[in-house]
Order: sequence, then C-alpha cells, then structure tokens
Amino acid sequence: MELLHRLSLMTVFFLALPLVYGSESTQPPFSCDSSNPSTKSYAFCKTSLPIKERVQDLVSRLTLDEKISQLVNSAPPIPRLGIPGYEWWSEALHGVANAGPGIRFDGTIQAATSFPQVILTAASFDAHIWYRIGQASHCHYYCYRASHVIGTEARAVYNAGQAKGMTFWAPNINIFRDPRWGRGQETPGEDPSVTGKYAVAYVRGVQGDSFEGGKLEGHLQASACCKHFTAYDLDNWKGVNRFLFDARVTMQDLADTYQPPFQSCVQEGRASGIMCGYNRVNGVPSCADHNLLSKTARREWGFRGYITSDCDAVSIIHDSQGYAKSPEDAVVDVLKAGMDVNCGSYLLKHTKKAVKQKKLPVSEVDRALHNLFSVRMRLGLFDGNPVQQVFGSVGSHQVCSQEHQALALEAARNGIVLLKNSAKLLPLPKKRTLSLAVIGPNANSPQTLLGNYAGPPCKSVTPLQALQSYVKDVIYQPGCDAVKCPSAAIDKAIEIARRVDYVVLVMGLDQTEEREAHDRVHLGLPGKQQELITSVAKAAKKPVVLVLLSGGPVDISSAKYEKNIGSILWAGYPGEAGGTALAEIIFGDHNPGGRLPVTWYPQDFIKVPMTDMRMRPEPLSGYPGRTYRFYKGEKVFEFGYGLSYSKYAYKFSSVTQSMLQLNQSAAETVEYMLVSELDQKLCKKKVSVIVAVKNQGEMAGKHPVLLFVRKEKPSDGSPVKQLVGFQSIHLNAGENAEVEFVLSPCEHLTRANEVGLTVIEPGLHVLAVGDEEYPITIMV
Repeated sequence: MELLHRLSLMTVFFLALPLVYGSESTQPPFSCDSSNPSTKSYAFCKTSLPIKERVQDLVSRLTLDEKISQLVNSAPPIPRLGIPGYEWWSEALHGVANAGPGIRFDGTIQAATSFPQVILTAASFDAHIWYRIGQASHCHYYCYRASHVIGTEARAVYNAGQAKGMTFWAPNINIFRDPRWGRGQETPGEDPSVTGKYAVAYVRGVQGDSFEGGKLEGHLQASACCKHFTAYDLDNWKGVNRFLFDARVTMQDLADTYQPPFQSCVQEGRASGIMCGYNRVNGVPSCADHNLLSKTARREWGFRGYITSDCDAVSIIHDSQGYAKSPEDAVVDVLKAGMDVNCGSYLLKHTKKAVKQKKLPVSEVDRALHNLFSVRMRLGLFDGNPVQQVFGSVGSHQVCSQEHQALALEAARNGIVLLKNSAKLLPLPKKRTLSLAVIGPNANSPQTLLGNYAGPPCKSVTPLQALQSYVKDVIYQPGCDAVKCPSAAIDKAIEIARRVDYVVLVMGLDQTEEREAHDRVHLGLPGKQQELITSVAKAAKKPVVLVLLSGGPVDISSAKYEKNIGSILWAGYPGEAGGTALAEIIFGDHNPGGRLPVTWYPQDFIKVPMTDMRMRPEPLSGYPGRTYRFYKGEKVFEFGYGLSYSKYAYKFSSVTQSMLQLNQSAAETVEYMLVSELDQKLCKKKVSVIVAVKNQGEMAGKHPVLLFVRKEKPSDGSPVKQLVGFQSIHLNAGENAEVEFVLSPCEHLTRANEVGLTVIEPGLHVLAVGDEEYPITIMV
C-alpha cells in the first residue's frame, strides 16, 4: 500500500497492471477446477479435509522457485497445479477502492459506495454503524436471504472478474498521536479504546462475523488486515521520513496506547491479516521484530493469519536503514521474525541466495506459505468455481445499491460535528425566497469529499449542489483558486456577502495539505483562507456559517470567538453523500450529534517535535504530553466535544458497586497492585453503570453518550481521564432513555506502569458523563 513510496520500476509495474488485466477473462480467478481431471488427485482441493492438511499437501508439491515466487504481493500463477495468480494488495479503507493493484473498476462495475473517511465515521461513536460499513463492503460467508446482511460489494467485484484477490489492507488503527500527521484522517482518532472497538467492528463486518463475534467458524467472506504494526504515526515531517524514523517508545506507552488497538483487532476482531510498518521501534525495524510479530502477535495474542510488509518495507531494512548487512540478511531477518509476504520484490530477488548461503532454512519459507495459503483457502479460493459456491449469485446489481448509498449518507450525517452555534443560528429557515452565498474552495470539490484511499464513488453531491436543492437563489464564489489559497478574491466575496440573507463558507484542507508521505508543519488554515473568512464574516448581514473539511484538527481559535461567525461545522472528508448530509444539517432535516475523536490543539503545539513519541507530560522540560488522556496544555476543542440542536441531560441511575476490595493482606500504603497478582475473582467482577439520558430539546437526535473515569488524585503516569465506554442512542424530543455500561475493574480502572505491566491503583476513582460524576472507591 502505501501509495506514494515506490521504487520506480515497481511504480511502472503496478500502474501497468490494470491495463494488462483489462484484456483478461471476466471469470474470477480460482483453483481446483472440477472440470480439470488432475485436480481430483490433489489433496489440497478436497474441501472435506482440514485446511491445515490441504495446505501441507500444496506446499509439499512446490519447487523452491515456486515457493519463493509466492512470497510477494503479486504472486504469479502455478499453471502445472492449476493455481492462478493472486494479488494480496487491495484496499477498502472506507469502501472498496482501486488504490491497490488487486481491484479495478474498468468492467461492468465502474464504482463502489464511498463512505466518509474514517476519522469522521469515528466521530459518530457508534460501533454498530462501523460494523455495518464493513458489512456493506462485504457479506457473511453464509449469506442467507433471512439474514440482515446488506450485500457484498467486494465479492461482486470479484465475481465480475475485476479482482485478483480478496485480502484488503484495512483498517488503519494507528493512534492519531500528533495533529500534524497526514494520515491521521485514515484512523479512528487518538483514543486506544475507540480505535480498538472500531477495529473489532470493522473487521467483524468485513470478514463476515456477527457484531458480537464468534460466528466466523474459520471461513472468511473477505480478509481484513490491521495496520501499521506498530507505533507508526509519522510520514514526512521536516525532513524526517517514515522509512528512516526510529520511534523511541517507552514500555508504558506501548502497553497502554500503541498496542491495545492491535491486540483488540487480533483477539476480539480475529483479523486474518496484520501489516508491519516501515519505521523502527526502539532500534528494530517492525518487519524484522521477532518479539513483535511472533512472540506478541502470534503466541501471546493467538494471531492466526498472514503478516505482510508495507510496500518496500523489507528493502529499506538494508538499503536505507542499514539494519541488515546484506539483502540476504534482510530476508532472513523478516522471515525469521514471522513476516510472511513482502509487498514489493525484495524476497523474490534475494530469498534463494539466502537459502543457498544456508542463512535461511527452507522451513521458514514453508512456514510463511502455510500462513498465506491458509488465508486463501479460508476465502474459498481453492474450492472450485465460485459461480457454483455460496457467493456465486452475488452480482454487480448489489454494488452501489440504494441501501448502501443510504448508509453512506447516514454515516456522514452522524459523524459531522457542530462546534459552535451562537444564538441558535442553525438550522437556517427553509424559505425558497431566501438568498444564500456559498463561498470557499471546498464548496464545489467532489474529490475533496472523499479523502484518500478512495475508489470511484457511486455518485457525488458537493455542498454547493446540495445547498442549491434547498434554496433557489444561491450565489457561488470559490474565493480561492485552490485550498492552498495563495491569493483570495476577497473583494468579490465581500460584495456577494453583502447582497444575500445568509453566507455559508466551506473552507479547510484537502489532500494537498495532509496525506500519506506529507505531514503538516502548522495547524492553521492554508494561505489566505483566514483572511477571506474574517473579511466575509465582517461584511455579511448576519453571522456566517463556517464549514470545515479536514482530516486533522485546525486551530480556528479566531473563528471560535468571532461574533460574526455564528456557527461552525466540522465535516471531515464526508464521502460521496457528504454534501447532502451537510445541507440537511444546515437546514434542520438532521440534528447533528457527532463528537470530536481527537483533541484540537492551538498553533503553539507545533513547538513540540513530532518525533517525540512520549504520551505523558514532563513538567520539568515543559513537554505537555499528548492526547486528551495526558495533554495538559490549552485546547481549541476537547476530545469528545460536540454540540447539537438539542440539549441532553444525564443522571447516574444506578451503579452496582461503589466500593471494590482488592486484597486484605496488602499494605494500605501500596501505590498500586499488579493485575496479574490479583485474585481473578475480582477481575471477573462486573460493575453495571446505568446512565439516564433525556433529550431536553425540541428536535429528535442521535446522541453519543461518553463515559469517562479519572483518578481523584492522579499519580505520576496516570491519565488525566480515560474513556471507558460509549454508546449512541436515538431520542425523540423530550424522550428519556437509559444506557448501561458494564465495567470490568481489571480492564477499565487500570493503567500501565513504567515497565508496561497492567496495574490498578487504590483510592477514589470518579466516573463522569457530561457534568455528572459518581465516585468509586478501590480499597486495599
């Protein structure tokens, strides 16, 4: 993946792939064709046998050259065994995409549903919609009509002969640690718990499991891959690039920030793929780290799947980082570490020599092949003609269905965050006689709506087009030629603003400002955007509406406090239906309820080096820490902030236990206790927390309820507060409801100590939802 870094030859090769593929048969590629008599003698084609036995048989039939050929993402066919080529690299970050060589849209299927970029979807704090999005891209292995599964776009593309693989390199579950990171838009945000729950919901949806999990039974509808393992969240900042960056991470931060999303992805989501990243962690390249790939992921977490490198991540271990002394040593390092497939050509070029030099036993190659072919078999690609299998009837008519497009709209509606609404400026009145100015470089840019790693959308409605469906008299002025806005048509914009009843400014960022391989160096709006906003707001008859499209946070402190700016909406990159969702919110057909999944920092935060991976603050040096859990500096907007057209009230209805006893034999002055040394009965205890929620407004709305916990007297290293639960509920005007959170003391009331072990601290812990608080005491 990793779209922007390629060796030049690989770039030419990958770009040429779709052109070559376009002339091929529209029949999907598969092995074990029953019409071929020779396949009957192959044990690997016998579906009655366990996959382990089938894979052993297949690998035993391969020559060394054939084995090595299968260790790269574009695995060639093995004609003598009837095995077609396979492409491991396909993308589905927020919809099936042609961002990798595995998928193309040049046949009967020309597009796929394009959901909001992940950072906006995360703002809904709704795990069910995350699951449904994964499901909308794919379908349950047993796709019976009686189920509520809405279809499978990926399988339809495969059945149409437009896919060479069913392994999708998503989700991106790295922590959005620094607001300048160009790829933060791809992630669910800065909180490890939210990120982990997003990973689980998305992976279960994609792979065909139930929302609760446990229904997969070994078969995969499609394969999801959690990336980038691990502590990868810097691309290219002030000359420091991801290929050479050595992330220095404490064991404490690894344990309670960087690793938990991957652990959840593996243990709860049961992901069938992991991608190791470019960067080194504490001196060791991620793809060559046996402790990370084999000891942690496979042995401790029980990972059962394949591990791929990021693209060209093997080559840089020798060629750029100098970690390995030779190309052959790099091959040995990654295969012995537990990696299975190389996105790139390095293993193809250097593995045989490593074997001949007796540096690499063939058994390591066989181990990798067992993992790779096991996943392909779990996908049903060695079960004969797919037309005759359970998914054979899935067709192109199920791609871009009305149901899928409606889900894309729902996801955009529920993610958009209302940041300001002075004097209830929004929603605007629905009057056809109303006049409206729509100003800004993002007002009529369909491409900006999509974010990165997007395929061609089913359709696209820009904010301008959607607003025109509400108001007849709309005047449009881009204000800037592009988002960079080196110059602005301020006089024209002012003249228009003076003539109309209301002004909507659609500003922000796009992929020229933040993307893979490009981190930001400031947090303000680009170029003359701020000057344009201020000038138009001052000239307008009424306070203006400001809409921001961006993945990362922007310092809009001036707009937050400017009286001429009445309302602010953050819409991320809202996908194909984003314009419609924005117009519905602006005119009151939808009540906004999204909440920020990241902290919005002031411009001064850029003084903190992006290369500093520490989460916790260090007061002596002035280091402020990172994310809402540890950051102690000024904020533009807090994590979890978001307004609504309604006001919601909370009350703790009941908490089953307000006092927890740890261990009577321990000294009362103990700072903390290791969870591993506690009586497991305590860890199995559940604390039920029921929160009553009331919609006190005049409009129905969907509202995320966030439950935090904090230590009354935080110790050194304790989070300021920690999200321990979230649920999204729909309430009509005036309606009450109760939300239950079930907490486990050993999971939700703990932290990591300095050596990365999970500990629980005695004393007063405070549950908080909104302004309501409830104390829980942990006694020793």
